[in-house]
Amino acid sequence: MKAIRTLLLITVLAILSGCGYNSLQTSDEGVNAAWSEVLNQYQRRADLVPNLVASVKGYAAHEEQVFREVTEARSRVGGINITVEDLANPELLNQFQQAQGAMGSALSRLIAVAENYPELKADGLFRDLMAQLEGTENRIGVARNRYIASIQAFNGIVRQFPSNLTAMVFGFATKAQFTVENEAEISTAPSVEF
Repeated sequence: MKAIRTLLLITVLAILSGCGYNSLQTSDEGVNAAWSEVLNQYQRRADLVPNLVASVKGYAAHEEQVFREVTEARSRVGGINITVEDLANPELLNQFQQAQGAMGSALSRLIAVAENYPELKADGLFRDLMAQLEGTENRIGVARNRYIASIQAFNGIVRQFPSNLTAMVFGFATKAQFTVENEAEISTAPSVEF
């Protein structure tokens, strides 16, 4: 009888040590931290936009449509609050990505307007803001890559045996990745004409 208890205890301990619960927790925290960094960089970009718009407005007052689009895009970005708990919801993540894409598109149009004003491009404030915006866009790319890697690691643990059993018991599900809205469009090389 004592041997059966000892064998049962050893079996339970072996099962618990290989259940993956700690790996799930660690990986989930990694995903949360990576997502927080993505949000942090997007917020940094959104904070730079009003300053950039203000510096361009002085030179290009007749480009009101572009300024309105940038302001509306920034408003939409600020209106979508996505939390770590929402990462399992692909629809909400897609809405967030669309709002961020609209912001990027509006910023591109603003920069195109600025290109038409050489005296604006020579302005120190504008140059500093553009450098900060460029750095922020690079940081967003790095943060998104880290988030994608952490999601990949987390989803791998959730799907692997025996940690998938633990994940089911404790309610861990795979999390949605960043996606591209129109994959076919970006896979086509742009045509360049001179």
